[in-house]
Amino acid sequence: MLNTRITKLFGIRYPIIQGAMLWLSPAELAAAVSNAGGMGIIASSSFPTIEEFKAEILKAKALTDKPFCVNITTLPSRRLIQNEAYIEAAGNEQVKVIETAGRSPEPYMTLLRQTGALLMHKAARVKDIEKAEALGFDAVTIVGHEAAGHPGMDDAGTIVLVRKASESVKIPVIAGGGFADGRGLLAALALGAEAVQFGTRFMLSKECPMNKALKQFLLGKTEADTHFILNSIQNGARVVRTDFSNTVAAMESRGASFEEIFPFIAGTRTRAVLEGIDPNAGMLFCSQAIGLIHDAPPAGEIVDKIAKEAESALSDLSRICE
Repeated sequence: MLNTRITKLFGIRYPIIQGAMLWLSPAELAAAVSNAGGMGIIASSSFPTIEEFKAEILKAKALTDKPFCVNITTLPSRRLIQNEAYIEAAGNEQVKVIETAGRSPEPYMTLLRQTGALLMHKAARVKDIEKAEALGFDAVTIVGHEAAGHPGMDDAGTIVLVRKASESVKIPVIAGGGFADGRGLLAALALGAEAVQFGTRFMLSKECPMNKALKQFLLGKTEADTHFILNSIQNGARVVRTDFSNTVAAMESRGASFEEIFPFIAGTRTRAVLEGIDPNAGMLFCSQAIGLIHDAPPAGEIVDKIAKEAESALSDLSRICE
């Protein structure tokens, strides 16, 4: 019952996709998800050199013979030549699926097509996925305001975005933002999506390299323990509410400039918090889905549980609607 155009397109068993998470989605996690029947994603931005990126792809290939994806983040902070080199590397290593996210992928379309990979684009606005369809992408992911990280500046929730997206494009739509279990997957399919991308759920997995102390910290949080900050500098982000993030929010409230805020949100600080044990060392990205997550088992078990829950939820729904 979980066969969709996405499972057929990517050659996977379940419409379950692991989200790309900066510094938190290495080959081990991606391969574990793919081996279990979903599709894992390696975040290329985690690897500062092409050599490291290639090595990670080769590691994933050694760990799984199933399809996996690499994410290319097309943000201004990543130089054009670097993005091109990372796309080229993915093509040379015959990665089956490439995901783009950030800014418009249009400048890279010639090179992306030359890789021979299936292409999907992730965005937070319907007009952006419509553009991706026009550019020739094979699938798109629409991300709602509940999502971790940077789900766009429009305060639009996942339910509305997924439904509108599925009506707006003909290619398969993947839903993201606020999903953590099989009932959420079934709900997304009912809205017209053909897969779900899970980020925070796989962040709380055994294979995710986040420090165990931070995982325990997150497992104590609820759906009310995140907030959306950095609106003032046009870089809105959903993070766990901590003393650190409250300090950044207070700076925004008093009208602090980008130059004042930047030292608090620099990538080096975010990486430091992920590698350490102090949640107040920097920003800790997290979805509202954290309220539905109560453990951090192996990624393969997460995939199996989500699939079984979705099938069980469909049976329950059939009984309710008799």
